[in-house]
Amino acid sequence: MAGGKLTPRQKMINLMYLVFIAMLALNMSKEVLTAFGNFNDKFTESNKLTEEANSNLLSALNTKAADEPAKYAEPANKAKEVAKISKEFVAFLETVKGEVTEGIEPDENGKLPFESMDKSTIDEKWFAGDGYSPRGTEIVSKIDKYVADIKKVLGNDVKYIPFIKEIEKKFSTADITNRENVKVKFLDYKTKGFPAVSTLTFLTAMQNDVKNTEAGAYNLFLGNALKTAASMKNFQAIVVLEKNAYFQGETVKGKVVLGRYDANTQPTSFKGPGKIENGQAVISMTAGGIGEQNISGEFGFLEDGKEIPLKFEGTYVVVPRPNQAIISADKMNVVYRGVPNPISISVPGIASNKVNASAPGMSKVGDGKFMLKPGSGSEVKISVNATMPDGKTMSSAQVFRIKGLPAPTGKVGGSEKNKGPKSNLEVCSVTAVMEDFDFPVTVNVTQFNVKVPGQPTIVVSGNRMDSRARSAIAKAQKGDVVVISEIKASFSGIDQMAKKVSICTYEIQ
Repeated sequence: MAGGKLTPRQKMINLMYLVFIAMLALNMSKEVLTAFGNFNDKFTESNKLTEEANSNLLSALNTKAADEPAKYAEPANKAKEVAKISKEFVAFLETVKGEVTEGIEPDENGKLPFESMDKSTIDEKWFAGDGYSPRGTEIVSKIDKYVADIKKVLGNDVKYIPFIKEIEKKFSTADITNRENVKVKFLDYKTKGFPAVSTLTFLTAMQNDVKNTEAGAYNLFLGNALKTAASMKNFQAIVVLEKNAYFQGETVKGKVVLGRYDANTQPTSFKGPGKIENGQAVISMTAGGIGEQNISGEFGFLEDGKEIPLKFEGTYVVVPRPNQAIISADKMNVVYRGVPNPISISVPGIASNKVNASAPGMSKVGDGKFMLKPGSGSEVKISVNATMPDGKTMSSAQVFRIKGLPAPTGKVGGSEKNKGPKSNLEVCSVTAVMEDFDFPVTVNVTQFNVKVPGQPTIVVSGNRMDSRARSAIAKAQKGDVVVISEIKASFSGIDQMAKKVSICTYEIQ
């Protein structure tokens, strides 16, 4: 079309072709910009989903750390550090994205106009000559710091080396060789002169890489914890005795087992007070002197052609034969009349099902557990009988003081609030409660006095204001304090008079 002398008609046709090609290029450019925007939206949505998954993984690690701290405490702590580092870096990248979209207004749906984001918005902010501006240097430094911080958390464990190499490659800020075989700075190659939508997508994709790195770390921590738990090097040998305390001269019986014991776990050697039977050490020895005694030894297991030693340590306590039972009240150091008092009774070295007790108003509710509901008098004697392992019996007794129920506390309307409009006071009820008392007791108010400033005292039957009391309250002024006194009450289901109930007040507002 460009050769030879062209007629006016041919010139017009050529011009039309040029306009048509330019229009095609313009349309293609818009399509590319839209495609970048779509990728940015997909990365944004993926980031939300990955963040939710990461939260679940971190929660699972924390739960395992709480249940099995020996195995999962360290991985959980590493995961928390990774979460903190990742969150800070993602937040920083979000501020950088804000620079890219500065001055670009989203539509009414919050969506950015990707087709019009065809110009670079950061060249003057991030670059200076052939190098970086202070802001550009800061961005690259933050990326390098993120990698360094993650590596510091992972440490020098050889298991993490492949993961570390992957992170170093994914977040490398080294110079990049372009198509002309010229080395270009990292940000220059990725963003300089690029449309704003391209730079925005690049940063969102980097946030996606951070969240995927976070997920990979969590899964790696879980995997390493499980692998470590399965290794014989990390098993714990446990001393299991038939009981924790022995009488002097009695035979100590028990076994030493692994935390994950099965018939296929066969030790190659054992050193300790017993012998190996079906993969476990069966202990049989004579108890030593009175006091704490130690048991120790060592298992040997074959793993990867090498013998792995597993030491174990345990203790048992030798106590003298009992001649005195230990009795304690579960709730207080006294028992209360008219209510069931839980009592625990135990004898050192004797199983709880071999211990029995008796007293007026006492009943047995379980092994070593009794319920005592004392009646009249000021004291109650509890007698204990126990059968020792050798068949002999011992007996003991202890006296407990019996106290009446403490005085209830008066309340207006059963609430902690003691002020409000007089209309509330006119319709509310007067109650009495057992504050700081651990037993379930219901108190019924039967009578009380009402004193309104400037009005005579009114005696009310029941627990609600009568017509005379309401009439007096209606005459109260703002700021007046109404006093409820001489509260009489009874205990529901308990044949016992309540002690003097404390007074309560109500301020008119």
